[in-house]
Amino acid sequence: MEMLTVKWEQVREQFPEQWVLVEAISAYSRNSIRYLQELSVISNFPESTFAWKEYKKLHLDAPSREYYIFHTDHETIEVKEQKFIGVRRRLQ
Repeated sequence: MEMLTVKWEQVREQFPEQWVLVEAISAYSRNSIRYLQELSVISNFPESTFAWKEYKKLHLDAPSREYYIFHTDHETIEVKEQKFIGVRRRLQ
């Protein structure tokens, strides 16, 4: 299956005033900001709660992939990177 990659401007045109779940196909980091160049739209949603439910499922299956949720009202997208400090443990 061929993956269609698009720029953010195209996502905004195709899905106006909606929440979108995307995967970053091409991205880079500079000064603690992640810039997403090429995206693959996974799905669009009328409400963010539906988008988060889908995000959680995908992230559990593939935690190393870069999934993001954005609203298409935003003209540009930048993700502030935060360093993880702490210990992760599984609660039983």
